[in-house]
Amino acid sequence: MKKTAMLIGLAAVLGFSSNAQAVDWNWKGDIRYRYQSQLKDDGVSSTDEHSKDRNRIRVRIGADMWINEELAAGFGLATGSDTDPVSRNETLGDLFNQDGIYLNEAFIDYHPMFLNGDVNLIMGKRYASKTLTVMDDLIWDGDVTLEGITLQYGKDAKGKEKDGLCTNAGYYLYKDADSYTGQVAYILAAQASYKGKVSDLNYQAGASYFDYQSYVDATRDYNIVELFGNVGGKVSSLPWKLYGQYAFNTANHSDYSNITDAKRDAYLVGVKLGKAKNPGQLEGSVEYIRLEKDAVNPFMTDSDRGDLTKISSFLTNVEGFKVGAKYALIQNMDLGVTYFNTGYIDVPVGTSSDWRGHLVQLDAVVKF
Repeated sequence: MKKTAMLIGLAAVLGFSSNAQAVDWNWKGDIRYRYQSQLKDDGVSSTDEHSKDRNRIRVRIGADMWINEELAAGFGLATGSDTDPVSRNETLGDLFNQDGIYLNEAFIDYHPMFLNGDVNLIMGKRYASKTLTVMDDLIWDGDVTLEGITLQYGKDAKGKEKDGLCTNAGYYLYKDADSYTGQVAYILAAQASYKGKVSDLNYQAGASYFDYQSYVDATRDYNIVELFGNVGGKVSSLPWKLYGQYAFNTANHSDYSNITDAKRDAYLVGVKLGKAKNPGQLEGSVEYIRLEKDAVNPFMTDSDRGDLTKISSFLTNVEGFKVGAKYALIQNMDLGVTYFNTGYIDVPVGTSSDWRGHLVQLDAVVKF
């Protein structure tokens, strides 16, 4: 009796007792265990080769709440660090200490019915992939959660794009007032894309513009133009997709006038075969990327690829391949392997011109 009374009281405090009929909770999450082996090879001598092996976990859990036909909200918690926006990994081997959990998402979604629910006003912190149209991780790592305000047309409340036209406009707080200038750094984003079908082929094409305002950096500014697209279909019953991104930094930073070799281009192309959705299914992918040092914000692009060539936390000035495979072992559990082969575009001082980085990741992922 006391336990029942306690549970009823807790539900009342949390607001479940009065709003249970009004709120539809959709819980979601995943747990990933990863073994990662990193080998650096300068191509000169075996004494300069070494391997760095790590065991890592990632935990994410959250809920989307459908409050009424015009209002939704969501939140999420995740492992990781409060100083790394592009990774939710926790590396094991810290004397069995507890690992931190942080606020990963927290947003409100208002989609007024006088606009037929087709327009979403997103306020708060949400994954870039659900906030914007993100083809791959050339500009935004998959773990980045943007903070600010977004106006969407052509996406549902879950962040999934509908067929037809999709547009996004965003204002994102990148950094609070700088102690030196007193200015707030923010990003203005604008996107338009179209998703459709011709015969048996699905396609999508679009463009983006990301303008960093009051960005404090002695040598770089970012006004990024992005073009992206994909096309896909089936060969017999095997699904396939060809996709790509191109980005160019158009910023006219004052320091660029003194830099004759500014490197501002980036592109990614990839192909995916199969889809590991049901037990026994397999998928594979191959990507090639070339990411020049001034093309995109080095703190927002893919952290896994950048691990191999990181200099002062910069994840650009790289080119190479990524090869992956995933197998659906049982319902809600996947096994995966990913191999990165990455090197510098412009060799830094003191680094061998033959340097390549090799990284292997073995993953076990459970989703719920």
